[in-house]
Amino acid sequence: MNALNTKNAPGAIGPYSQGFEVNGIVYTSGQMPVNPETGTAPEGIVAQAKQSCQNVQAILESAGSNMEKVFKTTCFLADMADFAVFNEVYAGYFVSKPARSCVAVKALPKGVLCEIEAIAVK
Repeated sequence: MNALNTKNAPGAIGPYSQGFEVNGIVYTSGQMPVNPETGTAPEGIVAQAKQSCQNVQAILESAGSNMEKVFKTTCFLADMADFAVFNEVYAGYFVSKPARSCVAVKALPKGVLCEIEAIAVK
């Protein structure tokens, strides 16, 4: 097992890692839309969805994988009314159309609007 840690994605805000690579499979922790340079989230679902995708991408790349090798994602939305707009952004990053679950949750840490976790081959 190899713990993943890149400065190109936000550090964990709790007792967990950014992800793990195990036997050629990369598992990312849920990535909130926090800019790793500023520690803050942008405003609005479009900007937040982009930042979450970029954070997932940075972790995958740190493990020697990429977005095209993702085969499963789980997406969390604070408001299902953002579903269509979130999908537009998501589709631009996850072009291989991985299997996906997308659920609305009551709240996300730091009051963000979305969070994405991914599983990919190396």
